[in-house]
Amino acid sequence: MGFKTIEARGTQILLNGNPIFLRGVAIHAEAPYRTGRAYSEKDMETLLGWAKELGCNYVRLAHYPHDEKMTRLADRMGILVWSEVPGYWALQFDNPSVYAKEKQQLTEEISRDRNRVSIALWSVANETPNTPARTKYLTSMANEARTLDPERLITAALLVRGGKPHEKIVDDPLGQALDVLGINEYIGWYEGIPSDADHTTWTIAYQKPVLISEFGGGAKAGMHGPADERWTEEYQAAIFEHNLPMLAKIPQVRGMSPWVLMDFRSPSRQLPGIQDYFNRKGLVSDQGLKKQAFSVLQKAYKSGYGSAQ
Repeated sequence: MGFKTIEARGTQILLNGNPIFLRGVAIHAEAPYRTGRAYSEKDMETLLGWAKELGCNYVRLAHYPHDEKMTRLADRMGILVWSEVPGYWALQFDNPSVYAKEKQQLTEEISRDRNRVSIALWSVANETPNTPARTKYLTSMANEARTLDPERLITAALLVRGGKPHEKIVDDPLGQALDVLGINEYIGWYEGIPSDADHTTWTIAYQKPVLISEFGGGAKAGMHGPADERWTEEYQAAIFEHNLPMLAKIPQVRGMSPWVLMDFRSPSRQLPGIQDYFNRKGLVSDQGLKKQAFSVLQKAYKSGYGSAQ
C-alpha cells in the first residue's frame, strides 16, 4: 500500500510537496525477445528493469492502457507512470460516437488504475491536429478525466510548430485545458540534423510544467559508422547528445520520456535490411541489445540530469 500527492504548481511538478524531475522513457507493450504483446510478469520485469537500469523514475506507457501487471509492478518498483488512452492523430473529433468510445476507454482505464500509487498522469491524446473541433473534444475529455480522478495530473502529447529559423513554438490552445504540457519533437530525425538542436530556441505560451513526451531517432543495433550516417548507433547517440543540452535549457521542462525503450514491430517500417517491419527508435533492440544511445541517456540520468531545474 502506498500514498502520494502529485500536483502542478506554477511550472513545477510536486511529488508529496517536493519538486521532482521525471527522468523517463516511453514504452510500448511489446514483449522483449519473442515480440508480440507483453503480457507476462517476466515481460514487465524485463521492460521496467531496463528502465530502472537507465536511471528512470518514470515511464510513459504509450499509446493505450497497458496490462495491469505493468502498473502493479511499477507500484512495487517505485516508478511513476503516464497512462494514456488512444486519442491518436486525426480522429473524427466531431463524431459523437467517437467521443463516446474514448470516454468509455478513459472511464475503464481510470476505474481500473485510480488506486495504483504509480499513476501520476492521465493523457487524453497524442499528436492531434490543431482544429477547433479537436480542441473542444479534448478539452471535454480532460474535464471528464478530472471528474473521474481529481487527484492526478492531466496531460496530452502536443505537436510544436516552427517560427523563425531554429525556433520552436508551443501555443496549442489545448494547453489551456492541461495541467502538464507534453511535447513531441524530433530534431535530427524527422527534421534537420542533430546539431540543429544546438541553435534551437523555444517559446512556450503557458506557464505550466513541460514534459518532453517524445524525442529520438532510429538505429539498427550493431550498425556502426560515422555520427552523421543515419541508422547507425552513432547517429542515434548524436541525437541524444545534442537534444539533452537543448532541453536542459528550457526552464519549464520537468521531465522527459524519449521514444522509445525497445524496438517494436511496425508494418509500415519496410526499409530492407534495417527496419524489416520494426520501428528502430528503441534504445534497446527487440533481442535485448543495448545501443549507444542507451549509455548516453543512462549517463545523463545517473549524473542527475534535470536536478538544477
